Amino acid sequence: MRRVGFLLKVRPDKIEEYKARHKTVWPEMLDALRRTGWHNYSLFMRDDGLLFGYLQTPEDFQAALAGMSKEEINVKWQEFMAPFFENLMGAHADQSMVELEEVFHLD
Repeated sequence: MRRVGFLLKVRPDKIEEYKARHKTVWPEMLDALRRTGWHNYSLFMRDDGLLFGYLQTPEDFQAALAGMSKEEINVKWQEFMAPFFENLMGAHADQSMVELEEVFHLD
């Protein structure tokens, strides 16, 4: 499994609503994530809205993203969540994730 970390930025005025929406992620979206290789997926957020995401995938991150891009439910979810993010410049959040380089892992 490959470990992936990424960053996004949630608008400060939308942080609480963003958290609330993630308490009720649509079951179809959860199924699509699992089906396309997103495992052990977690989101962490600082008080200022900086969001760190972590997942494990059997392929590289681009393959995991490509798998989700083919899922109709993902398009709906990305549209639903778009107002929460800063600096998307017309793209969806999943097209704006900044992948981080892994520099250490304790096995």
